[in-house]
Amino acid sequence: MTVELVKHSATDADVAAAARVSTLGGATRVKDASNQGLINYLVRDRHGSPFEHTSFTFYIEAPIFVAREFFRHRAGWSYNEESGRYRELQPVFYVPADGRPLRQVGKPAAYTFELGTYKQHMAVTGDIRRISQEAYSTYKRLLDLDVAREVARMVLPVNIYTSFYATCNARSLMHFLSLRTTSEYAKYPSFPQQEIEMVASRMEDDFILEMPLTWAAFAENGRVAP
Repeated sequence: MTVELVKHSATDADVAAAARVSTLGGATRVKDASNQGLINYLVRDRHGSPFEHTSFTFYIEAPIFVAREFFRHRAGWSYNEESGRYRELQPVFYVPADGRPLRQVGKPAAYTFELGTYKQHMAVTGDIRRISQEAYSTYKRLLDLDVAREVARMVLPVNIYTSFYATCNARSLMHFLSLRTTSEYAKYPSFPQQEIEMVASRMEDDFILEMPLTWAAFAENGRVAP
């Protein structure tokens, strides 16, 4: 997966200033340790609007099935994606790594994943590689027959890679992370698919770097978005 923070306007001071405007008006740019207590209070008591005065823009390359899960996050997010109508898609396909769990054990809403057998792993990786190659060969053959790209792409599987820009604020990012990562410190359990968690973890690394006080408050308060 590729995850790049291409631009941002997001600091802990931005959040503190937005929160303090209610009592201080324009004299709100306090840059000291008092921001830590204020930000923790905002997250703990779920006063979320000050976190919306921030912006992160990520460039992401991931399989289509990951992008489709990603785009379910709508509040506070903007997206632009590579178009299979306007450009020829490249033969880059996702194949699960050796350690990827393959077996779902249990019932709906109460299940776990297990690694699976050697036979299952060989079947999964072998079949995915074969089908991906066959599908892309068919896609190219249709293009060579002058079939429109928007039609030819219909034969491609969802493990082909796409690319997109995703822009969010800190509040929407925390909500995304609460659902798309797992943590023993989370107040509520989450059950993300491994591949989207790989993307989310990379995004969280940037969040920690750019807004350490906000991330710390998020972590300390059960990873619940304000």
